[in-house]
Amino acid sequence: MDFKLELVQVPVSDVDRAKTFYTEQVGFNADHDHRVNEEVRFVQLTPPGSACSISIGDGLGGDMPPGSIQGLQVVVEDADAARSELASRGVEVSEVHDFPWGRFVFFQDPDGNGWSVQQPPRPA
Repeated sequence: MDFKLELVQVPVSDVDRAKTFYTEQVGFNADHDHRVNEEVRFVQLTPPGSACSISIGDGLGGDMPPGSIQGLQVVVEDADAARSELASRGVEVSEVHDFPWGRFVFFQDPDGNGWSVQQPPRPA
């Protein structure tokens, strides 16, 4: 049996601000933006090429405070190119860090949810 992680909820304080950040600055695709009722709004965003999306919204039932998610990770072919693209879109992104387990850059969304962008090590 396959267990596929396909959606991760990310708590934000301002849905429109977060949606703009993730789509216009980070480059995620906006898959859904649906207001279910006065209390519930569901927004689904997907990194290009990813099988896993994030959800942000109002009234989604999570008890997590905005900014409490840390360690979300996306994988890229080239950390330098990813850093350049993010920086050119106005994202405050770290310099490239080299570790034995890959090359990384780090950024946060406007609420402080923390992301890492990994370029896995190349086989020797």
